[in-house]
Amino acid sequence: MAFELDTIRATAERIARSHHLDLVDIEFQGGAKHRALRVFIEKDAAERAKLAATGAASEGENALPSGVPVEQLSGVTHEDCARFAQDLGTVLDVEDLIPGSAEYTLEVSSPGLERKLHKPEDFARFTGSLVKLQTFSPVSNNRHWQGRLTKFRDNTLTLDLSAIKQKGKAKKNQTEQTVDIALSNVEKANLVAEI
Repeated sequence: MAFELDTIRATAERIARSHHLDLVDIEFQGGAKHRALRVFIEKDAAERAKLAATGAASEGENALPSGVPVEQLSGVTHEDCARFAQDLGTVLDVEDLIPGSAEYTLEVSSPGLERKLHKPEDFARFTGSLVKLQTFSPVSNNRHWQGRLTKFRDNTLTLDLSAIKQKGKAKKNQTEQTVDIALSNVEKANLVAEI
């Protein structure tokens, strides 16, 4: 039985907004009896701003982790995940959005420090961060890149290659210090944790 992942995404986004959360990503994997719906959430922009304001002044257990930029923290707690999972699970079951719903596992978590980057807003938000990406077609004879995202403008991202030691073809071809890559050519991208 087929189902619409877009419908599930829209439902998850609606429920996330009611909890002052943003939906970061959603994945459905597996088959038969081992299906898993993975949902990644974070606090919305207003709640992240509150976290940054209060966390920067905190000490002890409530202090923000040192060395991690505040913008990279999702701010999501176990309680946030539990409440969101309860509400989403109920709606998924009541509206029968996943046929055979007794045969799947719902997993809710933060996107983590090495989160995936999908939307233009993600690249704009994480300008200044280290990223690792793969392109659909080669750029300067290479499809795998790592560097600091220094600029995102007109759906083109600029990576500073000198920010990280390059490997493979990128190392051999490193005559330039930066590379421009069109967002439409990015197959997958994620942050690289800097701790």
